[in-house]
Parts: sequence; structure tokens; C-alpha cells
Amino acid sequence: MESRKRARRGTAPGRIASPANAVAYPALANIAALIDHGGQITLGAMEPIRCVAIANEDFGCLAMLQRRPGETLPQLLDRLNTAIALAWTSEELIDEINAPVPKTKPR
Repeated sequence: MESRKRARRGTAPGRIASPANAVAYPALANIAALIDHGGQITLGAMEPIRCVAIANEDFGCLAMLQRRPGETLPQLLDRLNTAIALAWTSEELIDEINAPVPKTKPR
């Protein structure tokens, strides 16, 4: 069988233009600030959960959210953005992924 050489596609441009209203509406500002200051978000499957959104900084996790049934990806990112703000203002971690640890009675 003879091998076929495929025509090579051109390289896609390295930049995609932002929408005209991107500067006027700073959507997901807390996610942007987190990334600007060295933090990161993770978005994707984490078995057995089909879709998670996690935000963390060098010193720890700020939020771990699970995508709800019928929730769109922009809605999940908006909830993550809000959870980051909550973590920064009240130091409260939103964890929808791990089972709550039962409180033990002091001895």
C-alpha cells in the first residue's frame, strides 16, 4: 500500500482578537486578578466528577466547585469568580468536591 502525503494546512494565527466590549465589562475580574498574581484555575473532568472548576494560589486552595446539572460553563466560571471573592474577603473555602469531614468531640 502506497502512503499518501497530505497537504499541510497553514499555521493558525497566534492571536485571537478580543470582543469590542471586553474592556468595558471586566467579566471574571477575580479570576483575572488571581491569575495576574500567580494563581491558577483548573477546569475539566476529575473522575468521578464530570466537570470541576478549582482556583488556587501558592499557599492553598480558594474554591473547588462542581458543575451543576443544566449549568452552563459561563455560569460555572461566574460562580468560581464569586467564590474567589468570598475566599479573599472572608477567608471561606467553598468545597463542593470533597465530602465534609465530621466534627469530632474534644476529649
